[in-house]
Amino acid sequence: MSRHARPTVVLVHGAFADASGFARVIPELTAAGLDVVVPAVPNRSLVDDAAYIASVVRAVPGPVILVGHSYGGAVITVAGTQDNVHALVYLAGYALEEGESLGELQGRFPDSGLADALVYTPFPVPGSDETGTDVSVAAGKFPALFAADVDPELAAVLAVSQRPLAARAFGEAAPAAAWRSKPSWGLVATSDRTINPDVERYGYERAGMTTVEVDSSHLVMLAQPKAVAELILEAVRSTAH
Repeated sequence: MSRHARPTVVLVHGAFADASGFARVIPELTAAGLDVVVPAVPNRSLVDDAAYIASVVRAVPGPVILVGHSYGGAVITVAGTQDNVHALVYLAGYALEEGESLGELQGRFPDSGLADALVYTPFPVPGSDETGTDVSVAAGKFPALFAADVDPELAAVLAVSQRPLAARAFGEAAPAAAWRSKPSWGLVATSDRTINPDVERYGYERAGMTTVEVDSSHLVMLAQPKAVAELILEAVRSTAH
């Protein structure tokens, strides 16, 4: 693959996390000669977050491999319709169907342990008299639910530095499903206590993705970075022209 044809990998984080979650994967990708972009997702609204990520993607010259973790999977499902997106990679993520919400997909399966650990906090909506609701994970429950196989000191830091998700994002229907027109790969975190692994499997199978299963907590990028990087590199190789 010639240098000019190499895609840029855009890594999209999910709820209760930020771009630093990819810290162990980024060196693996850059060592393979890939350019990497890791934007901060606003986590305010599925439609608005996808529009923001789509703008990031459009600003990238050349092809993009779009990678989404967790809620980031829902975001790339919508944002991935951009013309320069050549492939999608889901990491313990939500692969929504067009017209489907996070709540609807998740509601088909038994709850994970996450439901009992959520904290709801009001926040002011800019330019409005309305109040929104931020959703986060109780800090004391975060390590066991999210990061059971991550270094405990790091898990404790992540627990108190969460990027919450606005509750409205759970009920918004995806206006598009990019996996219908883009080759897609999916990673199931089999020891996931945040998203029921069957939610991941169902979405991936429905989309006809190439799927791998990895024994990992929800934060598979920190727990199993080499497995994550290899799946992304497989997508890169498979879409090279």
